Amino acid sequence: MARDHDVQALSDVDIHVYEALASKAVESGGAELSALVRSTGLEEDAVRRSLTTLVEQGYVVPKGEGYGLGAHTFGLDY
Repeated sequence: MARDHDVQALSDVDIHVYEALASKAVESGGAELSALVRSTGLEEDAVRRSLTTLVEQGYVVPKGEGYGLGAHTFGLDY
């Protein structure tokens, strides 16, 4: 179950992964893990950990073989 949204509880890595996903979501509605690893330049384990946090917070939702955007309460510049 998603906890209350608290953008201040997200790390810089979480925000970076979220921004990468948001950018991909505008183009195609979501992104697979491999695309997020490439676009962030982070190690796969770091992206997986961040996605776990983002899913738990409700900012990201599993979508098919990848991830899509969930509800969010903050704006992005990407």
